[in-house]
Amino acid sequence: MYTEKVMDHFQNPRNVGEIENASGMGTVGNAKCGDIMRIYLDIDENQVIRDVKFKTFGCGAAVATSSMATEMVKGKTVQEAMEVTNKAVMEALDGLPPVKVHCSLLAEEAIHAALWDYAEKNGITIEGLEKPKTDISDHEEDEEY
Repeated sequence: MYTEKVMDHFQNPRNVGEIENASGMGTVGNAKCGDIMRIYLDIDENQVIRDVKFKTFGCGAAVATSSMATEMVKGKTVQEAMEVTNKAVMEALDGLPPVKVHCSLLAEEAIHAALWDYAEKNGITIEGLEKPKTDISDHEEDEEY
């Protein structure tokens, strides 16, 4: 059912925790399944993500996608982090069962929510970033998997 990579990131999640005084923090949930994901970003003066942490309340796939997403944005610029999509997270985990695809969408939205928070705090615009959704369950059918 789950790939080895998904199981590894679930059993040994990377970057778990909080960042005090984070540059940006985003929380996204899915009311239908109850998953909640929060991502914290520490971004330096060159817009490079120095550190990233997450806290997720949810199933194994939600924990695994959070873990993988944090690995994918750490050390990247804000603009590079914008390119991390739910599809990229799924591919990095060697796939997810169809009923768990929404977990990768949570990861993408949580990154965007944290970047949105960072942009608002610093009075900047991040190219391509739109105001994030706080509940993805309303928009799941709109997304392409």
